[in-house]
Amino acid sequence: MNSDSNYNSQRDLQAITDRISAQAAGCRGDTLALLHLLRSLEDLHREIREGLFQESLPDNRQDLYSLVKDIEAQGGWPYINRMKLRDILVHMTGSSPSEPDGTPPLSQG
Repeated sequence: MNSDSNYNSQRDLQAITDRISAQAAGCRGDTLALLHLLRSLEDLHREIREGLFQESLPDNRQDLYSLVKDIEAQGGWPYINRMKLRDILVHMTGSSPSEPDGTPPLSQG
């Protein structure tokens, strides 16, 4: 990819990111709308990963090494973290995750 098309791609990606951020900000306080947005992003992530990304994976060691090197240099593997039910309950009750009332902690996972 040449530098002009790389610049345009980065600019387009930034515009998309800005629109998603604006959409999220517009949903502030609307838990269901934000949950829908998160689900949409997760679906898109899965679609890209399982389709286009897997199709583009390198087929030789040199290119694989280059990809792994880039992943390490640019901050690791992309991952969408899901909120744990325990974190939601802690937020609701206002208690700390250590369960100071003596109740057994919820299993993590």
